[in-house]
Amino acid sequence: MKKTLLTLACAAIAPLAFAQSSSTTTQTTATNPVTGSTETTTTTTSTEGTVTTFEPGKTIVVRRVGVTDPISYALGKTVHYLNKAGKEIEAGMIRPGARVHVYYDKDGETQVVNRVVVDQDED
Repeated sequence: MKKTLLTLACAAIAPLAFAQSSSTTTQTTATNPVTGSTETTTTTTSTEGTVTTFEPGKTIVVRRVGVTDPISYALGKTVHYLNKAGKEIEAGMIRPGARVHVYYDKDGETQVVNRVVVDQDED
């Protein structure tokens, strides 16, 4: 009976784990008291979804899976546009309806994109 309940619980939770559409990576460098080097913290978050609006050099708006309202991201000055094979593509390849992974850093309340990966191999 316990095994059956555990199996059913795992089966019910598994789709939720696969439906996650964002992740965060944090890199921290500690301060060295001897040399006096400064601490550097970089937090990059990624999310995936469908482009609803794209203005090159300004913003990209993405509707995430399972989230009703789309999210607007500011495009960084050195943003890179890639296909899923890692090849650079032109910003013009990104259109509404395209599936993308957006990698961004937080600058206060603003989410600044540094990389957009389009889920396609061709350029």
